[in-house]
Amino acid sequence: MPSLLIRLLVATGCLFTLAATASADGFRTPSDNIHCMADVWDGTAELRCDIRNNAAAIPERPADCDLDWGNAFAVSGTRGRATRVCAGDTVMNPDYPVLGYGSTWEQHGFTCTSETSGVTCANGHGNGFFLSKKKQTLK
Repeated sequence: MPSLLIRLLVATGCLFTLAATASADGFRTPSDNIHCMADVWDGTAELRCDIRNNAAAIPERPADCDLDWGNAFAVSGTRGRATRVCAGDTVMNPDYPVLGYGSTWEQHGFTCTSETSGVTCANGHGNGFFLSKKKQTLK
């Protein structure tokens, strides 16, 4: 779980500035539609990916979410299902390197593979997600 400082930064929208300086820990797809960033918060690795243009059906916004909903996804480095994130920030960063189709990215215990069909990311326990403009699958 992110620290109180990180939660405050997220709530105020300041995390984008932090993400912008972490390009070594992130990537973007060739279509520039999906951006992902991995980092370690309070000793636990976390991977977050955001979709710019999402054409998939989005589940109903949770009652406790008063921020953006439906286009951000996260998975922890520990065992546990990936989640859709209620977020007031973004990990979109034009400075991230492009992960070419057919290529794999590894960071902080996460592995992501970029294909023309979308991006598949998982932690070492097999939890993660498949993301594309038209479909998102969480496990």
